Amino acid sequence: MTSMEPFAAAGISGVLHRADGEAERGAVLTHGAGGNHTAPLLVAIASLLCSAGFHVLRCDLPFRQRRPKGPPSPSSTAADREGLRLAVTAMRALGPRRIVLGGQSYGGRQATMLAADTPGLVEALLLFSYPLHPPGKPERLRTEHLPRLHLPCVFVQGSADPFGSIAEMRDAIALIPAATELIPVIGAGHDLKRGKFDLQPVLAATLRACG
Repeated sequence: MTSMEPFAAAGISGVLHRADGEAERGAVLTHGAGGNHTAPLLVAIASLLCSAGFHVLRCDLPFRQRRPKGPPSPSSTAADREGLRLAVTAMRALGPRRIVLGGQSYGGRQATMLAADTPGLVEALLLFSYPLHPPGKPERLRTEHLPRLHLPCVFVQGSADPFGSIAEMRDAIALIPAATELIPVIGAGHDLKRGKFDLQPVLAATLRACG
């Protein structure tokens, strides 16, 4: 039987989903700029991964731990990445040998930046609604670190996401010198609440990426 329990440690706050028995795989998932670890998408994917044998930690980024509402400031990004690093370290201490790091929008972007700067920290990335550029500003691409990602990456993107179209995402993902998968959610926007969103392909892609 799987279980859920609050999880708190130095710099970490969230909920831990424990798989039945020892888990070879783990996942650390975080939220977007306007959310927290209770985001329905994170709950759904954490529950699905846990049922597939992962220990999963849904965690609040440090900026959200400091205040319950409001977006992050540019000055908080380094601290947010450090919070993710601490969460990955805590997950490894629970036993998993292969870890997926990911999140939604801002949280996913911070995960990619952390992985680019810290080779070997995790085995794969799982990214929902990657904010490729600000809405209406496609020239301001957030791709400079993508060529430094040397690990499998799974991207899940709404076809109507103003932060990055499917075509734009395909071009950006081509910069990554590792195995990648892009899962379009037809009709969905940045919040992925519309369209036909089946999490089973996401699980299958994550298992392939994590090994």
